[in-house]
Amino acid sequence: MNSRIIIYQLMPRLFTNNRRDPVHNGSILENGCGKFNDLTNRVIEELSEYGITHIWLTGILRHATTTDYPNNNLKSSSPDIVKGKAGSPFAVTDYYDIDPDLSISVPDRMDEFNSLLNRIHSHGLKVIIDFIPNHVSRDYRSVQKPQGVLDLGALDDPSVSFKRDNNFYYLPGQFLRIGNYSESPAKATGNDVFNSNPSVNDWYDTIKINYGIDFSDHTNHFDPIPDTWNKMKDILQFWVAKGIDGFRCDMAGMIPVEFWAYSIQRIKAQNQEIIFIAELYEPERYRDFLESGGFDFLYDKAGFYDILRPVITGQSSTQNISRIWQSLEGLDPKMLRFLENHDEQRIASSHFAGDPRKGLPGMALAALMNKGPLLLYSGQEVGEPATGSAGFSGDDGRTSIFDYTTMPEIQKWYAGGKCDGSFLSPEQYLLRREYSSLIRLASQSPAKDGAFYDLTWANGDNPESDRTYAFIRYHPDAANVRGGEAGSRGYKIWLIVISFDWRIRNLNIRIPAHALEILGFTDDSRILISPLPGFPGETQNLLISQITTRGVKVELNQAGYVICQSFLPA
Repeated sequence: MNSRIIIYQLMPRLFTNNRRDPVHNGSILENGCGKFNDLTNRVIEELSEYGITHIWLTGILRHATTTDYPNNNLKSSSPDIVKGKAGSPFAVTDYYDIDPDLSISVPDRMDEFNSLLNRIHSHGLKVIIDFIPNHVSRDYRSVQKPQGVLDLGALDDPSVSFKRDNNFYYLPGQFLRIGNYSESPAKATGNDVFNSNPSVNDWYDTIKINYGIDFSDHTNHFDPIPDTWNKMKDILQFWVAKGIDGFRCDMAGMIPVEFWAYSIQRIKAQNQEIIFIAELYEPERYRDFLESGGFDFLYDKAGFYDILRPVITGQSSTQNISRIWQSLEGLDPKMLRFLENHDEQRIASSHFAGDPRKGLPGMALAALMNKGPLLLYSGQEVGEPATGSAGFSGDDGRTSIFDYTTMPEIQKWYAGGKCDGSFLSPEQYLLRREYSSLIRLASQSPAKDGAFYDLTWANGDNPESDRTYAFIRYHPDAANVRGGEAGSRGYKIWLIVISFDWRIRNLNIRIPAHALEILGFTDDSRILISPLPGFPGETQNLLISQITTRGVKVELNQAGYVICQSFLPA
């Protein structure tokens, strides 16, 4: 895959819902719902022109909901095991079915999804969906499974807590009651709660799936292959056959890596281009999930996000940013970087930065620091603040995934389907343009395929070092470039400086002799350094001795970062 992967995550339920002033905890009739058919060629074309390569469609599988479709044999779930009126998209009720909320004609919901898939592909974009292997809704029952496929739990023996070929874990002799919903015997809850009294803070709307691990003594029973492994592998193959291009694997770390190795190998044999992204939060397991499990990319939350967030809010020094790449030990190209997704708080919310512009330096780092995939969450580019409580989801700085609600700032861009941003404020227009610029830069060399050199150690005595971060991106063959050739071949060396304090406008950044040697510059070299087009500053003609002592003078733009290109003068 030659191009940089740029993923745009959107929930169809929310993204095109143009309803004004939604009711708190409102129904689908009161608050509306986006549809597959709303994601028109116009919408997709705009996303493509923005620089997106993949669309992550969140919440497309049929999941537990309070909305009833009795004429289509789709009954609502008990409200006692549904989070919100719309329900969690991660409490799946049928792995083989589509959420009927997203269709115009419920009986034709799969056809409408297939049409959307074809529209996206026709614009040269790829589609990622969620694979949710760890848990299902408490009332899981597939009505759309292919002929010959047995439902999860259909042949389970509920008289025992664990059996290798059971699909669920049971609590024999225990009775679960949540409101008016009852379960006998009780099943283990999705977040590994093995008792019949899950709390409101547990994943009480879901049940845990058994992959052959006996949690009573933590022994593995993987030989012969557990029944669940083949059922879940078949689900993946079903969606690959539909034309899906990749899977974001929900809570992948809760599933044994042996299952991933078994399934991904078989999926890749079917289609080598399918990508697998693991939601994984334990850095000590990264290499195992990549090398043994077969994943293409991993979430970089425990490193990049968790380190960068306090830097953005002024609670931590930029000196800590170096820990990101140091801890990864060369795995940087495999890490998916983001500042927002459906689990995290919005940058613009009062729970995070309180101002969407404060996320731009962090996004510049995500886009330009390494060559792994970049994720943009819908609404981030227009400063969606997720203000107030939507219903089940309280005022927590997150756009609700549980409620029928709207994203008012995206509505201003969507403009009833025109997608021209006609209702955006001037500030939002500029914010969206800055994100577009970063996506464009992230997709160019050397950002998309170059090497990385951290300049922190050479600038630690800079009075602004706690709020700035500087590094070089270059091609490994930069040392072989001579004369004006570097410039003519696309400026293979970038000096990138990022400030997390907008009061900082001008800086001098030293580049150590060690870095210059790697880049192929000799002691008697004179180097032209100029800002990339569109960035402020003047071209400088500097001696090596000036660069290593006084440094390169840079002028930051309004987004808090600058890129300078360098090459030997002819």
